[in-house]
Amino acid sequence: MKAAENPKKTAAAPAAAAANTTTVLEGSEMGEVKIHENVIASLVRRAALSIEGVSRLAGSTLVDNIAEIVGSRRMQARAIAVDMGEDNRVAVEIKLNLKFGFKVPQVAEQVQKAVIEEIEATTGMTVTKVNVVVQEIEDPVQEEPEDGIDTPPMPLN
Repeated sequence: MKAAENPKKTAAAPAAAAANTTTVLEGSEMGEVKIHENVIASLVRRAALSIEGVSRLAGSTLVDNIAEIVGSRRMQARAIAVDMGEDNRVAVEIKLNLKFGFKVPQVAEQVQKAVIEEIEATTGMTVTKVNVVVQEIEDPVQEEPEDGIDTPPMPLN
């Protein structure tokens, strides 16, 4: 009886993996081409960060900086949601922090256009929507002196 149960267990594993992928080309003589949602998330990240005014993906600065140092992509998982649909359709939500001084609607629209163009050009999939959530406006970074040394103030005496 255990032999009869094993096929069901092995059949469930590919079904779970297939939930995160979509078939782009099927029925070709060479086989199918599937794209995982991590590929879409990577394209979304690149496109969004290429837009002037976008500071970074939203999240905890400390946690994200540590994650970036160790090469973790978990910050993407918190800031980018990908919904793979039927017929090569995909919907995306991205959470961003913007730089101070930029107009939110204009930057968000540029992000939407860039994400759509990048996904459609690279994968051939159809993007149904791109939701942009602006979570924070970051203060401008104050520049340090060029020599990198802070000069102490002169005494008043």
